[in-house]
Amino acid sequence: MSVQDSRRTGAESATTTAKEHVGSHLGKVFGVSVLAALIVTVFVLAFTWPTKTSEAHNMPVSVAGPQKTVDQFEDKISEKSGDTFDFVSADSRDDAVDQIKHRETYGAVILAEQPGAPEVLTAPASNSAATQVMSGIADQLTQQTQGQITGQVEQMKAASGGQLKPEQAQKALAMQEKAADTKVAETEVVPLSDDDSNGSGLAAAAFPLVLGGMLGGVLITFLVKGVWRRLIAAVAYGAACGLSLTLILHTWFGFVQGNFGLVWLAFGLSAMATATFILGCTAILGAPGIGIGAVVTMLLGNPLSGAQAPWQFMVEPWGRIGQYLVPGASNTLLRSLSYFPDAPTAQQWWTLMVWVAAGVALTALGHFRHNRINDDPDETDARRVGGESELATGNHPAPRHRRGGPEADVD
Repeated sequence: MSVQDSRRTGAESATTTAKEHVGSHLGKVFGVSVLAALIVTVFVLAFTWPTKTSEAHNMPVSVAGPQKTVDQFEDKISEKSGDTFDFVSADSRDDAVDQIKHRETYGAVILAEQPGAPEVLTAPASNSAATQVMSGIADQLTQQTQGQITGQVEQMKAASGGQLKPEQAQKALAMQEKAADTKVAETEVVPLSDDDSNGSGLAAAAFPLVLGGMLGGVLITFLVKGVWRRLIAAVAYGAACGLSLTLILHTWFGFVQGNFGLVWLAFGLSAMATATFILGCTAILGAPGIGIGAVVTMLLGNPLSGAQAPWQFMVEPWGRIGQYLVPGASNTLLRSLSYFPDAPTAQQWWTLMVWVAAGVALTALGHFRHNRINDDPDETDARRVGGESELATGNHPAPRHRRGGPEADVD
């Protein structure tokens, strides 16, 4: 090598080194910062907006008692609470309990003829927010009952001209003491387990389940090659993930009750539904499909799942839509399996299976579409010409299954 060539090589090396140490353009620096802030903003809005806009309305509540008493009660409550409640008629207390256990209502009000006292039935296992609303009804009934007793005392005083006889004064005093001690009874029809007395454990498990399903789909997408092998991996992942979650949340912590096998199946199917949907999105769109899957499952499905508050409280129709997404269906299904064995669960099972089927269909569609593109005659000829050129220069093309990301599938 001549001295001139050595100088040229050294200059090129110095130039390359200088380029490597040049920092990013300020426009890129601020652009990335703003983009990151926007992403955080979207996440915050997605998780807090349903809570901000939700309010107690259209909450199904059973009412049983004499028709005249029921009509008076509903009118008074509607005047104060507007459309907070959607009252459901019950023939008796047993009928109201049956409606609660079938998850047709979140609680019940049992009314009786005077001097009988009303009773409020609650189901803490259904939702803590709904139970708080039912406790509010009990407080209103307590105040109403106390007011009625106080009114009777005032009528006695008015009838006697303000001068009560000793017997009347004694009776009025007894009635006032009764009013002070009066409190409408609250009966828990479906209580939470002793291991999760406030329901926070089951509610807290909703987000990790969504995140776990996404993580499984992403890992399988990038670490497993071949469409059918990926689908087999998704099934195996669902079984393993479901088993681990069941052992922790059911057997160990006691947050989830019910039959071990059904709970395992519910956890596994939920994880597999999210994972296969991620696989399908990446098979069709490539790496951007992960973002689509994240938006649907995490930013849309999780806030609308109804894990924190009844889905009826959300702005219509978003609460109902959330019940047909994986997080909403899995949350409702797990609560029913844990505490409401009499409640129908067909909708939740079918919803999860439809999402699994959709993920499998998208994955297969993406696989066959890319294979058709790769097998196109014009592309094959172009690849052959390019391959001959590369062979002539000593550059060998990489095997097809090593050329790209998630969409480069072979079996």
